[in-house]
Amino acid sequence: MNFADLGLSDELLHAVTEAGYTEPTPIQASAIPSVLMMRDLIGIAQTGTGKTAAFVLPMIDILAQGRSRARMPRSLILEPTRELAAQVAENFEKYGAGHKLSMALLIGGVSMGDQLAALEKGVDVLIATPGRLMDLFGRGKILLTGCNLLVIDEADRMLDMGFIPDIEEICTKLPKQRQTLLFSATMPPPIKKLADKFLENPKTIEVSRPASTNLNITQRVVHVTSAKKRDVLRRLLSGDEVRTAIVFSNRKTTVRELNKSLQRAGFRSAEIHGDMDQSARIAELDRFKNGDVNILVASDVAARGLDVKGVSHVFNYDAPWHPDDYVHRIGRTGRGGATGTAYTFVTADDAENIANIEKLTGQKIEVFDLGGAAPAAESEPAAEEQAPRPERSRDRRVRGERAPRGEERTARSEERAPRGEERAPRAEEPRRAREERAPRQEEPRRRREPETTQDDGGWNGPIPAFLDVRLTV
Repeated sequence: MNFADLGLSDELLHAVTEAGYTEPTPIQASAIPSVLMMRDLIGIAQTGTGKTAAFVLPMIDILAQGRSRARMPRSLILEPTRELAAQVAENFEKYGAGHKLSMALLIGGVSMGDQLAALEKGVDVLIATPGRLMDLFGRGKILLTGCNLLVIDEADRMLDMGFIPDIEEICTKLPKQRQTLLFSATMPPPIKKLADKFLENPKTIEVSRPASTNLNITQRVVHVTSAKKRDVLRRLLSGDEVRTAIVFSNRKTTVRELNKSLQRAGFRSAEIHGDMDQSARIAELDRFKNGDVNILVASDVAARGLDVKGVSHVFNYDAPWHPDDYVHRIGRTGRGGATGTAYTFVTADDAENIANIEKLTGQKIEVFDLGGAAPAAESEPAAEEQAPRPERSRDRRVRGERAPRGEERTARSEERAPRGEERAPRAEEPRRAREERAPRQEEPRRRREPETTQDDGGWNGPIPAFLDVRLTV
């Protein structure tokens, strides 16, 4: 089967061919004809299967007929994150080049003025995150009564992020007679309840079992201690087979620190996380897509919707807290029929997380043996990886390197310790100097001493016990 068999227009087929695609993926082959027939649809498909094009392509042909009106979008696509929304917008620009369709991207982190201006002119396609859409709707800046086509994408992610109440409210403001498409990688009970409430006799398409992982991805777990994570990551990233890679961490602070660590070690890396504004995140993504950098360190903000061709590896620097996130993280590789490799670093505290992932996906993840070779060293060790200072100093003496000045003094003292009888006079030198500089009133006391006493300026009696170092050697 090819795209021409799906009922798409000639203009759209030309755009698809220009994009380099000849055969539809299973989700596209099953969904596109049903969407063109104006049926409601539930699409259950794992990430990386081409489901975005499964609704973008037929939507372009459906919207080719008709005209938009001010503040009344003709169709609405809801996405859980800014990155996913921007990804869908890129698809419309790429495939809709031969159509005169207007589009607006309604997301946080960018100027609201530009978005309002686009809405005032009228748009055929509105791509939005629920939060920004509800904000503008509450201000009376947008009307949904003319929206006849709704797409709810990544519905299970919407559930995780707490957007389901917003989606339910949005659905109540749309015309009851509309076409609704719902796509999700999994179908938990709240999502099924949402579909039952707002979809009318939908066709269900399932191209793989829920929560399954892409069979084109080789999955491995790497048992490692927290202190050795960076060393192991640098070693694996240095492999010849790593072309482009995404490294996921659970915390934004770890993303920043890890990116700096990789850059110090000579890797071409960038970062993306939730503390960055939208323009900065887009700029970093563009650098990664253009090849200016080949390693992207990211939090889960990039786990879904990031579609970059040729990502050869995914590294879970931190094992994900939620099993569903694992499926979406590793789905950044092995896309469009390509193969990929995913490594997950596992510490002793991650045993339960890995067990939950294997339970969800229904498969045992292969354990990767590092082979016992020493990891590559970093030019500037991280603070948490540095050993206590005294131990480092002893290591330097063993290797013959110069120890700190304080240690040199300690070492010299230890070397001369057996020569205690030579140290006693040296210890008295400051005392002798003080006696020579003593005030005049001390001189009469000396003159009253017997003439037989010889004053040589030093101690001529028995050595006190506290000065006799020979007793302690």
